[in-house]
Amino acid sequence: MTILCVRFQLPPMYEAALPGLLGLLEEFTPVVEALPPDGALADLRGAERYFGRDATGLAALIRVRALAHHGVDCAIGAGPGPVLARMALREAAPGAVRVVPEEPGAIREFLDGQPVGALPGVGAVTARTLCEYGLDTVGKLAAAPLSTVQRLTGARAGRALHERANGIDRGRVVPNAVPSRSLSAEHPFTRDELDPDRHRRALLSAAGELGARLRNLERVARTLTLTVRYADRSSTTRTRTLAEPTAHSAALTAEAYRMYTALGLQRARVRAVALRAEGLVPAGQAAHQLTFDPVDEKVRRLEEAADRARARFGPRAVIPGALAA
Repeated sequence: MTILCVRFQLPPMYEAALPGLLGLLEEFTPVVEALPPDGALADLRGAERYFGRDATGLAALIRVRALAHHGVDCAIGAGPGPVLARMALREAAPGAVRVVPEEPGAIREFLDGQPVGALPGVGAVTARTLCEYGLDTVGKLAAAPLSTVQRLTGARAGRALHERANGIDRGRVVPNAVPSRSLSAEHPFTRDELDPDRHRRALLSAAGELGARLRNLERVARTLTLTVRYADRSSTTRTRTLAEPTAHSAALTAEAYRMYTALGLQRARVRAVALRAEGLVPAGQAAHQLTFDPVDEKVRRLEEAADRARARFGPRAVIPGALAA
């Protein structure tokens, strides 16, 4: 069995292309699992015999069709299971294919030199714990006694990690649709930021990005969540239900400002701010309160014109004056 893990080289704010690219993969196999915002897993069981090509040949054909039909390049990792395919993708350059053969010796050779953090299921905290005990590569983790790994990471997680390190991949590809429950935009600062004006400019940028992406996907958000991350790695999160579902950047910005003001931060050392739009529904199914305010209608028409300019000339073709610097 061969699994492909594909990462498409999508430009910013181009999530709308992913369903079409998943459809391209479904021309080869019906077992496709979306990995938003830009990836997918595909189970090629039966496809190799049907098309008369091996994994490398099928991956090259997928890449050519993605370029020809969608103008999108991709990197592809292939292996006998989802875990190995994901790890192979980490080593695949844009426009390249990295294949892990099914032979046990080839799998062992591929895994032994990998850093332990490359193993799916190993986060930053787990990797740091394992490295403190000298288990800094997948090969060393595989050679360690199972009881030792379980003592460091827990019984269930330890068994799963030990199996993966030894090339035992029990995962499978689960067909799904592209989830669209939420979109997020984060603005990290280059240094811990004290200036509230800079915090607000970051929120303005994040809200503008969210609005453009929502409109590109023809979705509106029902709720907005603000997360402020501080220098001591703590964070504060607030969620508000919007007065009406919207993708209007001005409305998202105004709500983000209100949530930020309600926090009452005083000389807080902020490391990053993030906004997340949730409860997404198709724009055509959402109700919009009509208004006789000519200013609001003018702003919305300007927003539509700005979206057209960004689609043609790039995401920074039109930006608020406060962000021009």
